[in-house]
Amino acid sequence: MKIALMDSGIGLLPAAAAVRRLRPDADLVISSDPDGMPWGPRTTQDLTERALAVAEAAAAHRPDALIVGCNTASVHALPALRALLEPGLPVIGTVPAIKPAASGGGPFTIWATPATTGSPYQRGLIEEFADGVRVTEVPCWGLAEAVEHADEAAIDAAIAAAAALTPADVTTVVLGCTHYELVAERIRAAVRQPGRPPLVLHGSAGAVAAQALRRIGELPAPEAGWNEATLTVILSGREGSLPAAALAYEEGRLLQTVTPALAARPEQ
Repeated sequence: MKIALMDSGIGLLPAAAAVRRLRPDADLVISSDPDGMPWGPRTTQDLTERALAVAEAAAAHRPDALIVGCNTASVHALPALRALLEPGLPVIGTVPAIKPAASGGGPFTIWATPATTGSPYQRGLIEEFADGVRVTEVPCWGLAEAVEHADEAAIDAAIAAAAALTPADVTTVVLGCTHYELVAERIRAAVRQPGRPPLVLHGSAGAVAAQALRRIGELPAPEAGWNEATLTVILSGREGSLPAAALAYEEGRLLQTVTPALAARPEQ
């Protein structure tokens, strides 16, 4: 079994780690675009073109499924990706976890990139799944970029700025960008108010990993051996290795430790 994941940068790490935990025996292909990152400020046409190129680089390795481990790419490019690759290659998008957050009933906030915050896509999800629940959309300026480069000072500053925009009475935060899942506990610490119940965080990594397995008819098998599983890293179409910044996070270290890097060639 081979699962591919794509993103502009290391935001795909949480979903890749989730796949690794569910199926340690799965080969992984991770395809990113360091030459074009970040995708958020790009036009929809430009972003879609770059996303298609990253997806095609991953598809050349003949995976069984492709996870779009990026909220921005899922918002803007998912229809084009599916038109190109399906039905031969199942494509799984990443949707902000608004539905499960709304089911809790309490006021919640969605932390997302400025490009996603207030977008018709996100507003549509709010209207569909959170009718009657107070929702605050918080644009997180610079947070994805700070996480991408593992810039500790910039991460702290971006989280503090977003926390200042977050109402004090929220019970739940939706992490509407896959990069944010890499610093989830720092977000929790910044938002939680003294004397209030523990803050609930909703990411998407576990859900998309499970959906990828369902789409290809596989079941979780966390006890499976991983000795022969492989990791192929593609950087803007070039084979390479995990970026140094990826190893600043537990999810990146999991891939580095559990999976021997393999400079595999696409199957013919």
